[in-house]
Amino acid sequence: MTGLVQTQRTGHVLVVTLNRPEARNALNPELINALSAELRSADADPEVRVIVLAGAGPVFCAGLDLKAFTRGGRFDGLVWFCREGVATPVIAAVNGPALAGGFELVLACDLVVAAQDAMLGIPEVKRGLFAAGGGTTLPDRVPAAVALEMGLTGEPVTAARARDVGLVNRVVPAAQVLPEALVLAQQIAGNAPLGVAVTKKLMRERRWGKPAEVEQVFRSADAAEGARAFAERRPPEWTGR
Repeated sequence: MTGLVQTQRTGHVLVVTLNRPEARNALNPELINALSAELRSADADPEVRVIVLAGAGPVFCAGLDLKAFTRGGRFDGLVWFCREGVATPVIAAVNGPALAGGFELVLACDLVVAAQDAMLGIPEVKRGLFAAGGGTTLPDRVPAAVALEMGLTGEPVTAARARDVGLVNRVVPAAQVLPEALVLAQQIAGNAPLGVAVTKKLMRERRWGKPAEVEQVFRSADAAEGARAFAERRPPEWTGR
């Protein structure tokens, strides 16, 4: 499949791949808009229970396409994703450097599997800019001193360091990044969709469930199916209802 964004579905998992390897998957308006459309479409599809976001070639995403930036145009097509996210769980499969806007895409994901040689950072201050796509929320994810060092120096961190400070879930050899992300995705996709969706929402918002939210899940058909399947010692058959 050709195009700026490639997709491949396996069961309930959709792999969405940035496909500008000749430009290190740098974000120009065309790629931004294509990725935005794919993410919206995937989030609206009840058959997609997990999204895996990957990059073609040796680089996950080098950030904003500065050559395209000098020509003008709109680069805000993914702000909604970085700011609000999607209801569907998203795993970043970081096969190489994830910098600037590429790192901000990683921040918008829920889980991260990174290659051992991956580098992550927000170097915008080195280019007269700042991390306007969500990088300034980094202190929500790591200690303020770590976030400030990354933001003010513009220096990237290794995947191992990112894991140590809680930004990355798993670090594996480069060839294992996508397979490992898919294993994680299938584990999530095997769980009840309503329970997963509400868990993500409440954890992202750092709060307890409201009575209506508890009622929605605990009285759902999937909750009844989960109990029956456990009693009958068989895999549950989820309907998302």
